[in-house]
Amino acid sequence: MAAINFQARRYMDILEPITNHNHILIMRLSLDALSVIDAIARKGTFAAAAEELHRVPSAITYTVQKLEQDLNLVLFDRSGHRAKLTTTGEELLREGRKLLLAAHNLESRVKQIATGTEPEITIAVSDAFPLERLFPLIAEFYAQGFGTRLRLRQEVLGGTWDALVSERAHLAIGVPGEGPANESFVIQAMGTMRFVFVVAPDHPLAQYPDPIPNDELLQYRAIAAADSSRDLPPRTENLLSDQDVLTLPDLALKRVAHIAGLGVGSIPFYLAEDDLKSGRLVEKQVDGVGSSPPLYMAWDKNRVGNASQWLIDKLTEQAIFADLLQAMA
Repeated sequence: MAAINFQARRYMDILEPITNHNHILIMRLSLDALSVIDAIARKGTFAAAAEELHRVPSAITYTVQKLEQDLNLVLFDRSGHRAKLTTTGEELLREGRKLLLAAHNLESRVKQIATGTEPEITIAVSDAFPLERLFPLIAEFYAQGFGTRLRLRQEVLGGTWDALVSERAHLAIGVPGEGPANESFVIQAMGTMRFVFVVAPDHPLAQYPDPIPNDELLQYRAIAAADSSRDLPPRTENLLSDQDVLTLPDLALKRVAHIAGLGVGSIPFYLAEDDLKSGRLVEKQVDGVGSSPPLYMAWDKNRVGNASQWLIDKLTEQAIFADLLQAMA
């Protein structure tokens, strides 16, 4: 017993009192008994608790008396008009409510799974898309009452595919066209996103005549967003062999680095639009660099439940990112 830490000992003092014969009385508190104590504490009287739990008052009284007898503890002070928890009773209820909540959550999640509704859905979104665009859809999703937890994660380049392949995500938004071979993956075209090649106004290439050839580009540092893949081979875009590269975590920081004049490269037009208008960035034309890559939405059909199907249908129907994308033929 000496090896038991103080916190564990404190709970054992409540749940497993030692008898005069130096034996430990092992008690297994039932969720039903905890529900009774919780109802009495909230309602203030045994009679009100009995009414809430749809039982006769004598059944409530028996449950409490039996628990107090088994624990050899007094849980309620009955001297006043209202039943008041003792200090020991308050501690038991405080920890007991955690068990009640966990049991309720477990029951709900098991029921969800049994009815084909996922307890949790993770959506991997390319950093080319602003996550906040999904917030109205998420509010609408919660209003459906699925009881499903949502988790959004931002990924870069092939990281969207990687999240889907590794089952870190149920749905991926903005995946590149070339995905891993998997017959269970469903791929739906979203459109093409316009990227622009930009430099800071004081960068040497700002005044260079368009289009800029690759041998000229090679002399200057490129700025890249790091592919967030964990298992799949990382991807790069529009980088020349042997070109110096500054690698940053995402497109948002890449834009800031371009404005700071740290290098050259492409970013989505919607991210650069205000900077181009204000003169913080200058658009340049570059030989052999694609400006409108196609992007897709993808999911594993074997992992689609009621909640994720609703999301897929709504994403298709509402075209949330339509103004950022041009429809593909």
